[in-house]
Amino acid sequence: MKQIQITLTPPESKRIIAMGIKNLPVIQQALKKGIILITLGTTNAYVAEELIGRKMEYFRYAAGYIGEIAAVVPNDKRLAAIALSDGKEVNAETIINEMTSNDVVIKGANALDPDGIAGVLMANPLGGTTGGFIGTVMAKGINLVIPVGLEKSIPYSVIEISKAIGIQRCSKATGLPVGMMPLFGEVITEVEALILLGAEDAFAIGSGGVNGGEGSVTLCVMGENVDKIFDLVLKVKEKKGEM
Repeated sequence: MKQIQITLTPPESKRIIAMGIKNLPVIQQALKKGIILITLGTTNAYVAEELIGRKMEYFRYAAGYIGEIAAVVPNDKRLAAIALSDGKEVNAETIINEMTSNDVVIKGANALDPDGIAGVLMANPLGGTTGGFIGTVMAKGINLVIPVGLEKSIPYSVIEISKAIGIQRCSKATGLPVGMMPLFGEVITEVEALILLGAEDAFAIGSGGVNGGEGSVTLCVMGENVDKIFDLVLKVKEKKGEM
């Protein structure tokens, strides 16, 4: 079996993940007949670009973010969430109430643990954007797709972390104190995305870097189709993950 090696910076990883998610059967089906809600998040902005074909302002398509500290995007600078009904953009404000188990919510994460469970940090005492939809998603059985880069891998259990931390348990913080909520759905990292794009197997062989490679992941990709995947990755790298 042929194999290639690729290194992806965080923006390039987000693009590859978004491309893979577009190929998910549940996404393809919902684009034809169904609803897709793309919640706020920088990785989700890349997914939105792939699904609607329009350039996004990544930083503004977010609620909370990690810069040098944990912070939030001010409400007056945030973009509105995007929703699609049968492939066409609709108002996302109350769309969750119309969604069924055939539909899809896309929600990014801040952490990915060794068991493959993703977790999202919450700086809002009411649970923020996650708190606004997760109960409905779990109650109805709406498909939850979770795009998250391997750079967010952590060596601890998300479930145990969620039991241990919380806004009111933190006495000091560089930025906003947070709690954590585990997310239960279909996690799509670079690995799953590359398989959706035609690889037979993929796995991380290193992470991190310097000189612009901070947060990068290096992967081995295997399969008879890897030359096409390599060409695709080169195109993504030429644009540094941009459209």
